[in-house]
Amino acid sequence: MEYTLEVIPLPVTDIDRSMTFYRDKLGFHVDIDAEVMPGMRIVQLTPPGSGCSIALAGDALWETMAGPKPAAGTYQGLQLCVADAKAAHAELTARGLDITEPVQHAPQDGGTFMYFKDPDGNGWAIQEYGVRAKTSLKDAIVPR
Repeated sequence: MEYTLEVIPLPVTDIDRSMTFYRDKLGFHVDIDAEVMPGMRIVQLTPPGSGCSIALAGDALWETMAGPKPAAGTYQGLQLCVADAKAAHAELTARGLDITEPVQHAPQDGGTFMYFKDPDGNGWAIQEYGVRAKTSLKDAIVPR
């Protein structure tokens, strides 16, 4: 049985503001913007080239799930991967995103990162991952 990670619900305070941010500043595609059941609006967006989306969620979504309701801005460490950090940085700053400069933490592949926050303070990283651009990650990992 294969399991795929397809959607990550993201707690936000203002769905419209967040949709505008992810669509306009990051170039995410709006897949869904609908009231999926009475009182529950979902906006689902997908980064270009990604198989996983985010779903912007207000309180109504979290009430359908067991467990604690996460506060907007508490998600940290969400990560996007790109083949060229400098090109991604240039594109994102041209869109008006407030993002750190790319920093190479290690000379080996995958060691370049830049960081930004969404309007609620959810924290993201963008990692340059050249191996994935050339071959699959599965082929790049050595089994234990």
